[in-house]
Amino acid sequence: MVRCSSYQKQPESAPSGRRKYSINTDVRYSHLKVVDVPALVAATRERWFNQTLVQVNDSVVRLGIVKGEFHWHKHERDDEFFVLRGRLLIDLKTRTIELGPGQGVVIPRKVMHRPRAPKKTVMLMVETRRIEPRGDRVTPPGQGPGPARRNRKGQNALRPEGR
Repeated sequence: MVRCSSYQKQPESAPSGRRKYSINTDVRYSHLKVVDVPALVAATRERWFNQTLVQVNDSVVRLGIVKGEFHWHKHERDDEFFVLRGRLLIDLKTRTIELGPGQGVVIPRKVMHRPRAPKKTVMLMVETRRIEPRGDRVTPPGQGPGPARRNRKGQNALRPEGR
């Protein structure tokens, strides 16, 4: 089970039955507590691990320790990545952003993206407290449904006329 601040969620599973993502939204460190990122990195065994470290006003700082790829998704609010170690690729519809150590980027709200890390990567994410870390799942670019079905009059069969 993934620990969350107000409820429990089942972790996403990989085809082999192993957990695919370990996303922990509980705040791990309170104010005036030392945040020990190297200790967390050393203790983490999951391939895609996300832990909320601290809350600052209405935002949180999360630690991501990742290898592999996340699913295509978007957020209703901005998503910010800052790489500490490794290499992070963020696929967008039309291009891929590559981040190395000491680099960061803000993904604007509602922009479809897929983070992936070819090797173990350690990053910080700064997000609003209420953001869903998994995002709103979306269909990957180029894999969406075909053209809308049309009726005999050439109108979209799924949308009533006049709308």
